[in-house]
Amino acid sequence: MHWITRLILGVALLSGSCGVASARAENGPGDETDVLIVSGSVLTSQGQGVKDASIHFSLAGKPLETAGDIVTDTSGAFDAELRVPRGSLTDGQVRYTVQRRSYKATRPLPLGHVVHEQVDARGVHHYLSHVKLTLERSVSPALWIAGAVLLAVYVFIALELLHRTLAALVGASTLLFVSYTLGTFDPAYRILSFDDAMHAIDGNVIFLLMAMMIIVGVLKKTGVFQWMAYRSFQLARGNIYLLAVLLMLVTAVVSAFLDNVTTMLLIVPVSIEIALALQLDPVALLLPEVFASNVGGTATLIGDPPNIMIGSFAQLSFVDFIHQLALICLIGLAAAAVYFVVWFRKDYHAAKVADVPAMTARLREEYQITDRGLLTKAGVVLGLTILLFMLHGQLHMEPSIAAMAGASLLLVISDVHIVEMVEREVEWPTLIFFMMLFIIVAGAEQTGLIQIIADWVRAAAAGSPVVAVVMVLWVSAIASAIVDNIPFTATMLPIVAYLTGAVPGVGNGVLWWALSLGACLGGNGTIIGASANVVTVGLAEKAGHPVGFVAYMKIALLPMLITVALATVWLLAVELPPAGH
Repeated sequence: MHWITRLILGVALLSGSCGVASARAENGPGDETDVLIVSGSVLTSQGQGVKDASIHFSLAGKPLETAGDIVTDTSGAFDAELRVPRGSLTDGQVRYTVQRRSYKATRPLPLGHVVHEQVDARGVHHYLSHVKLTLERSVSPALWIAGAVLLAVYVFIALELLHRTLAALVGASTLLFVSYTLGTFDPAYRILSFDDAMHAIDGNVIFLLMAMMIIVGVLKKTGVFQWMAYRSFQLARGNIYLLAVLLMLVTAVVSAFLDNVTTMLLIVPVSIEIALALQLDPVALLLPEVFASNVGGTATLIGDPPNIMIGSFAQLSFVDFIHQLALICLIGLAAAAVYFVVWFRKDYHAAKVADVPAMTARLREEYQITDRGLLTKAGVVLGLTILLFMLHGQLHMEPSIAAMAGASLLLVISDVHIVEMVEREVEWPTLIFFMMLFIIVAGAEQTGLIQIIADWVRAAAAGSPVVAVVMVLWVSAIASAIVDNIPFTATMLPIVAYLTGAVPGVGNGVLWWALSLGACLGGNGTIIGASANVVTVGLAEKAGHPVGFVAYMKIALLPMLITVALATVWLLAVELPPAGH
């Protein structure tokens, strides 16, 4: 019996010990540890969130374990829950460090103010702390590589050493290749990840361009563009001065709603034929037309690629562009018309209009509406698409959705074969150029190059909204005359976004209009300033009327400067809020 009693007592003691151990396991080290919840944000010197920054915590110099890696989200925010020994918070021993490639790593920093929140049922104390940290950029090899690639792409495009699409493709590929080779072994060479590159591609811009190319491709089949040129000749009734102005007006209006490159592709052959019939140098009609094309395209969201990029990045609507830019573009067009009429007055005066009725009859026969039914369908769909553009702010719908809906509907009701449209009318090299360009600019932004430029511009502006507006407008105009305005605009987008928040008095978005006017109007200054210029000069050369780089600039540079000067007065007098507002 004795041994049975001992056995029972032993089992009872063992059970009691297990119960205590189980209770301790359930309660955790409640009487030994506290819970610390840390939230915070990591920002750039411009106040923008730093994505994918790693936060590490330590206690008395030793790392603290966390449930997982603590990294910031796209806004730079993070949350962390830590278990720390009781009493360590009051001693201020918990510190944290932040690391992110292309930024200087921080030294161990104290948490700062810690708030005691509650004690739970198990006796565990819960504390809260919030931190806000500004990271400084570091000049890393990645920054130099991103800058060199961006500059090289500019040079290759400006000097036409490579096709612009190929130049952009090589540049983007270089950034990603370096990131996943050298960057794998040394984070200092990590420029951007593949996910970052894909996120940088603005799908709104790509799909908007693609859909509008399809709509324009269907409209081309109707002969409406050539018919409009014929009607301009008919209305002018042999008055060459009036004819030149009417052709400029037609080109500007069409380019405000359709791609200006396509507009010139269709208008130029008719203009050349009319000019030759009048014994007039075609250049006297073509240069005013292409100038008007770029001015007209500035007036709307969809008129020129830089505006599409600006609208998508800054969330500006179709109505915003018309409201802010249409009037100044009309003024600029009028000034340009006067200039070109004066410049080419000798050519216009020498033109011979032998038989206006016979010429009108021939053009009527040659340039007719070839498919009225298709024109009606395309016109209705285009009208509905533009209506959706105007309403997209109220509908919270991206412009690309409106354009894709219009293009899809038009393809269905027009019986035009989609394969033909996709193969012949969609300019895939242009779309690929945009995609690669977005990646290149993202590389410059990720490594801090864009921020360095933005800080320099802000310092140069010295806090003056007037100086900021003038700088953005004129730097954009001059740069866009030297290089293609599309890559320049892509580079300027994050810079202008930063300046809009950093410079007082420009919060109404005036800098976006300065960028639009500068990039679009400045592209008129040289042959390579805008794609429409290159296309027009190429068609003129093919017809036996070449225009050299210097000859083009000699004619177009002064009116470009005049329109930009008018835009400067407009922005400062009308768009810039009065001081103190």
